[in-house]
Amino acid sequence: MPCYLNNMTVTVSDIDRHNLLFRLGHLTRRWRRVLDRQINAAGLTDATWRPLLHLHLLGNGVRQKDLAASMGLRGSSLVRLLDNLMEKGLVQRTQSPADRRAKLVRLTPHGEVAVYHIYHQVQQLEADLLSPFDEAETSFLAELVQRLERSVNDVRQRDDQ
Repeated sequence: MPCYLNNMTVTVSDIDRHNLLFRLGHLTRRWRRVLDRQINAAGLTDATWRPLLHLHLLGNGVRQKDLAASMGLRGSSLVRLLDNLMEKGLVQRTQSPADRRAKLVRLTPHGEVAVYHIYHQVQQLEADLLSPFDEAETSFLAELVQRLERSVNDVRQRDDQ
């Protein structure tokens, strides 16, 4: 089966137990590129939409370090992104009343509107990509992904100890 990597066509074997996670990782990167292109066409950059979407999913008033962890970033990298989002009026950062060292991040009303547009783009793209699958197949795939996520989390926690 042909697969496209950086404008090169390479032949990839069928998916099996030995290459499944590699292929899922590759699929995730390709999905991200498609999504980035779609959202960029709507005027939002990766540095804009990802933190906004993560913040929305985590809930307003999330600690800055939790947002960084959710995005897989170091705190210092997130600070630059948040500074940019604050300049655009999309987020606000406040000091935590419970811990003066912690910063809380919230979406502004303008940020909420941006998240609405991001969600619309994501939902439309997901509907297109999942259209070949019926409800039972989609539910089964969701169940498998949840089980795989739990397995990855179990291994990660074991390795962290």
